[in-house]
Amino acid sequence: MTNQAAADLIARSNRLGADPKNTNYAGGNTSAKGTETDPVTGEPVELLWVKGSGGDLGTLTETGLAVLRLDRLRALVDVYPGVDREDEMVAAFDYALHGKGGAAPSIDTAMHGLVDAAHVDHLHPDSGIAIATAADGEELTRKIFGDKVVWVPWRRPGFQLGLDIAKIKAHNPQAVGCILGGHGITAWGDTSEESERNSLWIIDTAAAYIAEHGKADPFGSVSAGYEALPEAERRAKAAALAPTIRGLASHDRPMVGHFTDAPEVLDFLARTEHPRLAALGTSCPDHFLRTKVKPMVLDLPADAGIEESIARLKELHEAYRADYQAYYDAHAVSTGSTSSWPAIRGADPLIVLVPGVGMFSFGANKQTARVAGEFYVNAINVMRGAEALSTYSPISDAEKFRIEYWALEEAKLQRMPEPKQHATRIALVTGAASGIGKAIATRLAAEGACVVVADLDLEKAQAAAAEIGNADVAIGVQANVTDAAAVQRAIDDAVLAFGGLDLVVNNAGLSLSKPLLETTEADWDLQHDVMAKGSFLVSKAAAKVLIDQGLGGDIVYIASKNSLFAGPNNIAYSATKADQAHQVRLLAVELGEYGIKVNGINPDGVVRGSGIFASGWGANRAKTYGIPEEDLGKFYAQRTLLKREVLPENVANAVIVLTGPELSHTTGLHIPVDAGVAAAFLR
Repeated sequence: MTNQAAADLIARSNRLGADPKNTNYAGGNTSAKGTETDPVTGEPVELLWVKGSGGDLGTLTETGLAVLRLDRLRALVDVYPGVDREDEMVAAFDYALHGKGGAAPSIDTAMHGLVDAAHVDHLHPDSGIAIATAADGEELTRKIFGDKVVWVPWRRPGFQLGLDIAKIKAHNPQAVGCILGGHGITAWGDTSEESERNSLWIIDTAAAYIAEHGKADPFGSVSAGYEALPEAERRAKAAALAPTIRGLASHDRPMVGHFTDAPEVLDFLARTEHPRLAALGTSCPDHFLRTKVKPMVLDLPADAGIEESIARLKELHEAYRADYQAYYDAHAVSTGSTSSWPAIRGADPLIVLVPGVGMFSFGANKQTARVAGEFYVNAINVMRGAEALSTYSPISDAEKFRIEYWALEEAKLQRMPEPKQHATRIALVTGAASGIGKAIATRLAAEGACVVVADLDLEKAQAAAAEIGNADVAIGVQANVTDAAAVQRAIDDAVLAFGGLDLVVNNAGLSLSKPLLETTEADWDLQHDVMAKGSFLVSKAAAKVLIDQGLGGDIVYIASKNSLFAGPNNIAYSATKADQAHQVRLLAVELGEYGIKVNGINPDGVVRGSGIFASGWGANRAKTYGIPEEDLGKFYAQRTLLKREVLPENVANAVIVLTGPELSHTTGLHIPVDAGVAAAFLR
């Protein structure tokens, strides 16, 4: 980056965004004004660099900046049609772009361009929003900051707010910033350093005042029976409730979930005032756009039983949906013709609070779900600060509706790319640290799924997951599939990581290539324990989750050509593969009524990357066929009808097709992935 003002802006933004006390993820925006040479005229031109729509300050780079000509942006004041038509001004920003313009300008661009300061920061700090949402926020602003910070009554972000703050800045030369009622803070400076210093001063001064003058228990006293359960107990309860909660949150569209038992959440839910405060909802637009206007709260004590809790959650969900529909209907009518508002975007909660246990948050992907939860923690912090000094008083539901169903917000949603075919699906693959399992997990993630890499070796599982993506995409868990308790722990880990489960691939396996007379009882038991019993245990634990969710799902067995073909010297392996193949048929019949599909894949000759072949099976099979081990893949290919070697990725392709939309009506099927072995044709 050649322009120093823009370089300083990036550095300042990254510093501010790196500390959550300053602003939430993707919240707020920063700007800088400076001069460049116009390549058309060769003359100097004043420019505004401002964080573009949807970007994050902590990770902002040059590509995330919108770049506008300051003279043209400020000239828009002369054609501004008034607050009733201010949304039109966002489209007008395109005519003020410099060159290609960089990122899309955000709604706050006017604030940054019209305020007469070289550098401007607009942030959403918990301490600042606490003052902004206090019932007497204006008085508190004067008391805390004197005349250095000016109160701005709530106004929806937009061109008029930019004009208002520009006027305040002009009329209050001593001021370094504003508290924006119900929203956040804005600060400015002649240099990047001064703007950052002023922003941090407002944030830290507000926090210090709350700490010194706030009452000790802003959420009230501890409510008996609502205290946090011991860690192991609350996580077990969370895992038991998660599938039902995800099913409720996915009534209108499938959602990915996130669970947290952060201290802030547990303390909030343990206090007497949490029902009142939760019902008031969030205030900062960034918060409620991610969390919906208010959460759904289980109104039972921490020690309530699982069945009782589930029954009550279902009742509360019906009430929540009715309440949200009423909210939409009332405000769509009261604020204009219903035809002028986007259709309702779903009436399910995005935040579900369970006393003694924690918070479940939901979104279209894991990152969105996680960030929604982080935003509600921000909202808890805001409520704590406001209640400590005054009374929490968020903006009205009518104003929330105008933001939530804003045409500009709808346009932003419409610009989002089409989701991949496995988006919102949560998959667990056993034996996935290498070979076929790793290829399946990798491909599922590439198609948009959240993936749990399960393997006997935890370190290898975590390494494989890290190769696939970050923790919002894939996690590694330990799973000894021969142990029912270990299998349940792996399923619980998956549910707590992503909210539930949609797709299970029984891939874990091993093989010992021996003739009948050399096969020991231990050989037989080991292979049947891992593949036949292991698949049964995984399917049983997974089916409970799938049924509780009520969202259907897929169970896939990686069986083998040997489940049908009588090859030499592998009695134990082939018999257990035949067991797996029949489990497919049995479970397809039993689970079909729940919308759960069960299918199988019969690979053969997958040598490259295979854990089974690397562990001695390949050497034994090569010896059986009288060929060098390194030629085994070629040998298998030559005996097929297509003369093609089968790779792990070919098996992964079959999993994608079986679990994708094209075969939504297929269950009980076995797909051969063997390049054509006539003796293994299904009959």
